Parts: sequence; structure tokens; C-alpha cells
Amino acid sequence: MSANRHLGRIIALQTLYEAAFREECKDDKVDIDDILKRNIGRYKAALDDKDFIVKLVKGVNQKSKDIDKQLQPIAPDWPLDQISKIDLCVLRIGAYELSHNDSIPNKVVINEAVELAKSFGGDNSSKFINGVLGTLLKQIDPSSSGGKIKKKLAKPKKD
Repeated sequence: MSANRHLGRIIALQTLYEAAFREECKDDKVDIDDILKRNIGRYKAALDDKDFIVKLVKGVNQKSKDIDKQLQPIAPDWPLDQISKIDLCVLRIGAYELSHNDSIPNKVVINEAVELAKSFGGDNSSKFINGVLGTLLKQIDPSSSGGKIKKKLAKPKKD
């Protein structure tokens, strides 16, 4: 399932990125449903959970303005219109999953976003994504460790 979800996130990223790119180019025929259908169709033989992708894309698309309002104060030195489109799409996916999907552990969400950034973003994208989503998680859930896995030192054995 996890490999399938990873592929699902890749398809969601491709869909959201294409829509954002075409909107920026003033393409008045952007239909995210058509883009999503085409992208899912390309991988249909490898997908078990198409609903996950549809819910993710539609959720991010519908909530993008609210997500952007959450993200902007976290990275004030980087206005959202100056962040690369691919990084912004990854951030939106991660922020949406952290805020609206309780069935996936927060650490998994952040790790998946970091992996997407490593695969599709720039040299420092993964660090930026990790930092922003870790900070967002602390705001959403102050009891969390920001999504970072803390190593515990082994207690010395008593003889």
C-alpha cells in the first residue's frame, strides 16, 4: 500500500503542478479533473487506491488558499509567489495531509513530502520542505516533535 500511496502522491503532484503551471501561463482551459483523469489513466494498471489520489488533488485544490495562509507565516522570507511551483505543490500536499488526513501518521506525511522534494525539487528543496512542514506540524499539534524522528539513547545495562 505505501508504494502505491507514494505513486499516488507523485500523480497528485504532477496534476497540481500542471494545473498551476497552465494557470500561470493564463491558459483559460485548465480543468483539473481532466488533468487528473489523464494522469491516473497513465498509471491505472499500477494503482489500487485511485480514491486516495482524487481526494488528495481535489482537497488540495479546494483548500489551496487556506493552506497558503497557513504556510506563508512559517516562511516569511520566502513569499509563496517566489517559491518554485513544484516546491509549493509539495508543500500544499504535505500541509493538506497534515491538516485533513488523520489516517496517515504525521511523520509519514512529512517523509513523503521530503522524498517528493528530493525527486522533483531543487538541491535545497527537501530541507526547506522538511523545515516548513515540521513547523506547521508543531502549530497543528504542539505535542509533536515536528515530524522529526528523535533517536533515543539506549540506557546502559546494569550488571
